[in-house]
Amino acid sequence: MIEDAQALGVGAKPTDEAEMYLDGTREMLDEKWEYWEGPRFSGEYPIKWMSVEDQETGQWVVSSNDPGGKGGKYGSADIVTKDKFKDFRAHVEFFVATPGGNSGVYLQNRYEIQVLDGDTTSHGMGAIINETPSLYHLYKGIGQWNAYDIQFRAARFDENGELTEKPMATVYFNGAKAHTNVKINQVWGGENSGLDGGNDGGKGITDRPGGLKLQAEGHDVLYRNIWIEEKDFTEPDTDF
Repeated sequence: MIEDAQALGVGAKPTDEAEMYLDGTREMLDEKWEYWEGPRFSGEYPIKWMSVEDQETGQWVVSSNDPGGKGGKYGSADIVTKDKFKDFRAHVEFFVATPGGNSGVYLQNRYEIQVLDGDTTSHGMGAIINETPSLYHLYKGIGQWNAYDIQFRAARFDENGELTEKPMATVYFNGAKAHTNVKINQVWGGENSGLDGGNDGGKGITDRPGGLKLQAEGHDVLYRNIWIEEKDFTEPDTDF
């Protein structure tokens, strides 16, 4: 369990075992991220996500408004960590600048935790998409920094490659526990959404590790302070 509340929410510092993946600088973006080259990929290098200065804090942040994602074409210019993971803990901070701002945080480039202003459904802000309610009341709103703290356990398979345990996640939203040990049933959104999205309608999950992915949908959604700690959850329990 978390003993120090400062280890959660906006401004949380990396754990001793974690690695910083997005500090807002162009250098780190290019060093640790790549485009996800899925079926609808239309981006081109260098990555067109821009490093910009936050006028209030002076910190560098990264904008998801890649021109390749204009019109909500998810999967066309999404970025994913070059490192791939099975079990992990992650911290992600995001800022929605305009009404209806849309992006998403994908665990293993498969399972989306939604970033969508104005939507309170199971497809809305804070939801493990189509798996949980949104808990929209935990969202600070437009023009404010928000944070997800996540522990994720990858799906388990037997020696024949058959699924034996579903993937599982626990999520804090702005320091409040939002979802606990949620078993995730499938990849939602089709082949353009991420790994295995086109396999058996998203139910054909495979044993490939995947990166943390951020979605480009042509909106002014900013990201900063993303760090990841690799884990090995021997038991099906991600609570913290």
